[in-house]
Amino acid sequence: MPELPEVETVRRGLEPALLGRVFARVDLRRADLRFPFPPDFRARLEGARVDRLERRAKYILAGTDRGDRLILHLGMTGRFTILRPDGRIATPGEFYDETAAAGTADGPHDHVVFSLDDGTRIVYSDHRRFGMMDLERPGEAHRLLAGIGVEPLGNELNGDHLRAAFHGKTAPLKAALLDQRIIAGLGNIYVCEALFRSRLSPRRKAGTLSRSSDPRADELVRHIRDILTEAIAAGGSTLQDYRAADGSVGAFQQRFLVYDREGEPCHTPGCTATVKRIVQSGRSTFLCPHCQR
Repeated sequence: MPELPEVETVRRGLEPALLGRVFARVDLRRADLRFPFPPDFRARLEGARVDRLERRAKYILAGTDRGDRLILHLGMTGRFTILRPDGRIATPGEFYDETAAAGTADGPHDHVVFSLDDGTRIVYSDHRRFGMMDLERPGEAHRLLAGIGVEPLGNELNGDHLRAAFHGKTAPLKAALLDQRIIAGLGNIYVCEALFRSRLSPRRKAGTLSRSSDPRADELVRHIRDILTEAIAAGGSTLQDYRAADGSVGAFQQRFLVYDREGEPCHTPGCTATVKRIVQSGRSTFLCPHCQR
């Protein structure tokens, strides 16, 4: 599933095509994705102008001049293809099975087509249909966005926030970091990498970082910010068939130090241990058992 850097890459790829444009037509090729489309989905979007495009956690949010927000989530295999009036095609981030979604607006897994006022068409394809689209009305707090924690790249994430959030928690540190009520949008890959850089075991109790004099929470925040920023600059990580906005593969997976490197030597100078894989809450965790305590 695309994580925060991949979703931000998609948002940035969509922005030049969508921002300031009017939805001239919205074609729904089916009644639902993961959830049914709202019954007034087309009526509320057609004729509306996109005046902002944001990301919240792993959701892309397109605000319109009518006050609605279009909420987009890629699920596991969702992708967008931009078909420009001059015939050029752009793929603003892909994370999908290449053989299953055409992105030509007439493929069997091309489920939604947004036709814009300049002739551009934006096609949403999703062969597993784990993605979703919904609309948030003006002044409404959408259920999918309610209770989401602070953005990891915003100023609200700091050592004090982590220390307070982790106080008294006996859950493993990795599970606490993946709790979307604490930090929005953090996923498995980048948590593994941030914990390795911080030299913290994913198995330690989260509450062990809650003491006010403990600088490890501050260091963890710094590494979370750094790794997400680096991943966004690299266009995300290519797993399966992910592509960046210009069609090139995301490059950050080439910088993984532990993720998906089971049995390989630890990258820490002088360490002779190898990367280990364990399972936590049904997910693979990769760590150096010697360096991470």
